[in-house]
Amino acid sequence: MSEALHTKIIRTADHKRALVLFSGGQDSATCVVWALARCDYVETLGFDYGQRHRVELECREGFRAALTHQFPQWADKLGSDHMIDLSVLGAVSHTAMTREIQIKIQENGLPNTFVPGRNLMFMTIAAAIAYRRGLKVLVGGMCETDFSGYPDCRDDTIKALQVALNLGMDRRFLVETPLMWLDKAATWRLAESLGGAALVELIRVKTHTCYLGERAELHPWGFGCGACPACALRANGYDAFLKGKRAIET
Repeated sequence: MSEALHTKIIRTADHKRALVLFSGGQDSATCVVWALARCDYVETLGFDYGQRHRVELECREGFRAALTHQFPQWADKLGSDHMIDLSVLGAVSHTAMTREIQIKIQENGLPNTFVPGRNLMFMTIAAAIAYRRGLKVLVGGMCETDFSGYPDCRDDTIKALQVALNLGMDRRFLVETPLMWLDKAATWRLAESLGGAALVELIRVKTHTCYLGERAELHPWGFGCGACPACALRANGYDAFLKGKRAIET
């Protein structure tokens, strides 16, 4: 076997082991399944940074359990779950995600739900864990199509971060962002393509997106307050998803 072919085979094998940033929300849950459909082995990683909607973390275990029960073909692929205490991030942040303050647009044009450095820290810690556990693919639900303008969700940011991580750790991590160019309707469609109506329903009921952490009422699109920006994006996306399905059926 030539050295070039041997190297190619090794790299292909390496990039079948993934670590997914899994918050307990719609986007990251979809990314977990996306990774399971493509990789041989998948671990998940969550962060407790003092977020107001900490209830999302409580959804993680339930989603993982329901996923492996309803989709046994992925059960053997789904490995360890990690939870990291990142309370220092909440301590240095004064945002509507980490404080009981009203959500609004700031003078710089960004909503005050933006937590500076969040995704940069998330990916750096993910890379450190992946380094230790022999995982080469880092998967995140960052998106710059339907998003709130967060600069750390942009494709350029993630590409630059991948370069920095690979240089700083002398590894060849592959950072995947499968939702980067999808709107919320397309994200629902992706879930349907991966697991049919059963997966759409699982994500609808078992995940959490609402910034305020409201889970008292189940709406057609899932639990939430129905008024915050996260709920609006999710609700509008689900409505567009259903309308698209009806258009195809007729």
